[in-house]
Amino acid sequence: MRRPAAVVTTLASLYAGLTVAAVPTQATAAAGCDAASAGFTPVLQLELPERANYLNTTPPYSLDRTAEIGTGFDRVGYCLELNGPDGPQWVWTAMEPFTTDARRIGLPTRPGEIVRQRVGDLDVLSNVPGVTQGSGQSGYLEMWPNQYARTASAQVANGSATTFDADDSPTTPLGYGSFQVSQVGATRPSSVPAKPVFAINTFTQSATSLLSLGIGARPTADPDWTFAGNAAQYTQRRFTAYVRKSLVELTEAPQDRQLVPRDAGGRATVPVAGRMTDPRVKSVQLTVTSNGETEVYTSASREFRFTPRIKAGLREYTFELKALGRVVARRDGVAAGDVYVVQGQSNAEASMYNGAASGEESPYLRSFGSPVSDPSISAADRVWSYATGDVSRQSGSVGQWAIRMGRQLVDKYQVPIALINGAHGGRPIAFFQRNDANPDDLSTNYGRLRQRLVAAGVIDHIRGVLWYQGESDSDNAAVHVSGFTSLLQDWRADFGTAPKYYVYQVRTSPCGNSTSINLREAQRQLGDTHGVTVLSTTGLSGHDGCHYAYAGGYREMGDHAYAVVARDLYGGPSAGVAPPNPLDVTATGSQLTVRLRSTDPLTVDDGVAADFRVDGAAVTVTSVAYEPGKLVLQLSGPPTGATALTYQAHLRAGPWITNAVGAGLLTFSLPIS
Repeated sequence: MRRPAAVVTTLASLYAGLTVAAVPTQATAAAGCDAASAGFTPVLQLELPERANYLNTTPPYSLDRTAEIGTGFDRVGYCLELNGPDGPQWVWTAMEPFTTDARRIGLPTRPGEIVRQRVGDLDVLSNVPGVTQGSGQSGYLEMWPNQYARTASAQVANGSATTFDADDSPTTPLGYGSFQVSQVGATRPSSVPAKPVFAINTFTQSATSLLSLGIGARPTADPDWTFAGNAAQYTQRRFTAYVRKSLVELTEAPQDRQLVPRDAGGRATVPVAGRMTDPRVKSVQLTVTSNGETEVYTSASREFRFTPRIKAGLREYTFELKALGRVVARRDGVAAGDVYVVQGQSNAEASMYNGAASGEESPYLRSFGSPVSDPSISAADRVWSYATGDVSRQSGSVGQWAIRMGRQLVDKYQVPIALINGAHGGRPIAFFQRNDANPDDLSTNYGRLRQRLVAAGVIDHIRGVLWYQGESDSDNAAVHVSGFTSLLQDWRADFGTAPKYYVYQVRTSPCGNSTSINLREAQRQLGDTHGVTVLSTTGLSGHDGCHYAYAGGYREMGDHAYAVVARDLYGGPSAGVAPPNPLDVTATGSQLTVRLRSTDPLTVDDGVAADFRVDGAAVTVTSVAYEPGKLVLQLSGPPTGATALTYQAHLRAGPWITNAVGAGLLTFSLPIS
């Protein structure tokens, strides 16, 4: 949401000199915010104490007009005024609203009051050196009553995972508090440094702890003033929150960076609706712009609704709504495309173990919410983000193989992709089940994922679900199959039967054990019994005994998933795509023949015979050769008494039996006839 350019230019020109004022006065600081906030209404004001302890209480605001304002605003502004060792300091910042409730624009002091997101059209004015002044910047908000960690979400270019800065992560324990606005780059990567505009911290800590606050970046230690404990240095600490009263009230509108599922015609409808709330407004105008093309819609109805159609493709749309010549709402980066769900345990989380996948990131790869397990943090994250592959349980986390798969689809088929990952490492299949009495139960993994899909508006438009789980079921095939049967039934009830369902056959169950075969054989059979497509994890040499490096592991896993999804949903090639899958095993003399379900050519590496086991006979496999449609295994002697042939694969690197795309032979245990 943008203020008229003329106003922004006037303010920037008027106050540019304040950043170099030699001896600012308290009056100058007050005048700075007063002038910058022209057109805004003060809603909350608080003289910040040295120590607060505001957890689960409402701060003692000297001004509180939140009930009067309600939802009637289209822009939020803040002023922080300090007087300390460097003299009077002030900063003004204004931005598009991150909430529709005026009660949520002040200090967050209760569980679940969490804001962690980008904001657009950030205006900043200040007399503090180092604060970048100007309009139309990109911002990032970190507002919560929780404690927090240095862990970065990767949503912010140039954020650090080793210092407290513009990209930190709220944790479950309450009792520290962050209220930070930062300036960040509009894109990732970006040459723009991520740095604080202002920070107020420690306001939900105990009454013995000094507040930590400042304007701009802290010159030493953590740049966002965490642990500064410096409130006593200031004789004035005034915090004021403002809003700009709205001319219209929106009831439907996209989010920034939202991916809207495309229909069969390759387009999507993006409604923008609301009502005029200011009697001066006689009409509204919606402008939709992409790649130099503009469509304009107007309405003179007090209650209006526009339904523009956008095209799926590598293009982003900007929606701008005007009333009385003023931009009252703006949404950037809206796209139309396809949606996939990723679920399972740590190899579905697929965060970085060895080697980065950040090169696969794209502005056309999106995600919604966070796979974090804390119910209050999960419920608070209802924004669209850029998809990232290397970090787990963060806004936008999708995993390395998923982001590789998505990038391949984006590049080949020129369509934006949303990846929603709900995985949680180290959990048995019971952990992922639905609470049938309350499918949206946030205390369950299923409920958290389902709520994200509903809030994103995509639950009825999922194209594929990819599942990787089973290590924690410790080769208990019966428990795993029963749990997966129930889970698949619930998915089909909630997501529909249209999505394709893909199941990875795990490499080990449990981790570190490649000889147990019962669960893996049961997973292989799911393709026949449950109507799913089974994917392979053999053929991947970047394996550490449980997880995978990016090169030789998650990267190739993403390539294999891409090839199968492309075949099934985009008309891609079918030859050499499906992982090799046995049909039956027969014995002739001192040979076993494994008949395959496909005649796709295979590559058989030297030494692969050691991965086969003949059950019930005192013979070994001495060599393996491929012939069209079959594998021929030479034995050390006649397989007298043999009951089954098992291919168990092994840990870590090759040798392998692979197809043209590098997908390995599914592990199996089949009777010998």
